[in-house]
Amino acid sequence: MMSIEIPVGLKDMLQGYTVEVLRRRPTDLVEFAIQYFTRLQESRKHDKHAIDSPVNSARKGVAFDSNSFESDEDEDSDDYMPPPTPNKYSRRVSVCAEAYNPDDDEDDDFEPRVVHPKSDEQRRRLQDACRDILLFKTLDQEQFSEVLDGMFEVLVKPQEHIIDQGDDGDNFYVIERGVYDIVVLIDGVGKCVGKYDNKGSFGELALMYNTPRAATIMANQEGALWGLDRATFHRLIVKNNAKKRKMYEAFIECVPLLKSLELSERMKIVDVVGMRVFRDGECILTQGDKADCFYIVESGEVKIMIISKVGTKAGQQGNAEVEIARCSRGQYFGELALVTNKPRAASVYAVGVTKCLVIDIQAFERLLGSCKEIMKRNISQYENQLVALFGSSVDLKH
Repeated sequence: MMSIEIPVGLKDMLQGYTVEVLRRRPTDLVEFAIQYFTRLQESRKHDKHAIDSPVNSARKGVAFDSNSFESDEDEDSDDYMPPPTPNKYSRRVSVCAEAYNPDDDEDDDFEPRVVHPKSDEQRRRLQDACRDILLFKTLDQEQFSEVLDGMFEVLVKPQEHIIDQGDDGDNFYVIERGVYDIVVLIDGVGKCVGKYDNKGSFGELALMYNTPRAATIMANQEGALWGLDRATFHRLIVKNNAKKRKMYEAFIECVPLLKSLELSERMKIVDVVGMRVFRDGECILTQGDKADCFYIVESGEVKIMIISKVGTKAGQQGNAEVEIARCSRGQYFGELALVTNKPRAASVYAVGVTKCLVIDIQAFERLLGSCKEIMKRNISQYENQLVALFGSSVDLKH
């Protein structure tokens, strides 16, 4: 059997490129590769401190012109992670493809708990700002409270740089108010590629994956942010995600709907899912409500009910709920309203104690877009069930 020697640095170089592809999801892989490796070559030539080897060059941060690729400001804004002034928590690690491994940081277990005192009014504002932050939705109440304790207020002035492209990550930021420009250095010139407008968060990728900041974040006006230092972010957010991966990755891989996703995409879903437990008979979704999340049954069972007109003893018409389907382990529900952009078409109740994984609408759009065709096919199945039950055509798409 012929032995083929893999050139030194090839694995790291391709791994760095693969990570950028997964993060940015370009429509033209060839054009993306040309730009990626061209900029990689340029960075080697102009960086006087670079070590002249494929391995170290492949690990350099590379800036891209986002206009060259298909992008969505809401979905891809996390690709532009920026930094403030380095502090004692910063670590100079510019390894593009190397994710932070919480098991390697034994010292994190002995880090003192950071508490920044806050007035009742400050804590209320902080809770409001953090209510819809995806990374916090997987924390339990105690962990979330510790995150709030560890966050500190940052008041910013117009044109102030919150983080700068190429720096190491020190803090994660949640926006309370203000407009912030996302600026990327392209051919030596700063170009605004997006904005945060009075909501959102930034800075997590540099902390989660030990990458340099991929953009500069600059205040467009006076504003307020809440920061969380690197050590606390690792101890609470990253370690929590690592534990959650161990709990859910095997289950996620067995969900039929997700079979069409790449392994890396399924693991991203693990990072953003929350978990909820419902009592027997508890209402999970209510027909007519606005859709904000999607569910996968981990254990137990749910029944799907819709309101139907029925005759009463007095001959009058009344409304009653009729069961049309059940979902058990590995099956999903709540996707219909998200796919059709309509209110909930049915109510869902737990049958016995039921545990569900929950994915909010932002993560659904970002991570499950490729699954929508499968979901749309299931809509016709729902319609057929309704026709069989009620003897009339029902169009759930409209």
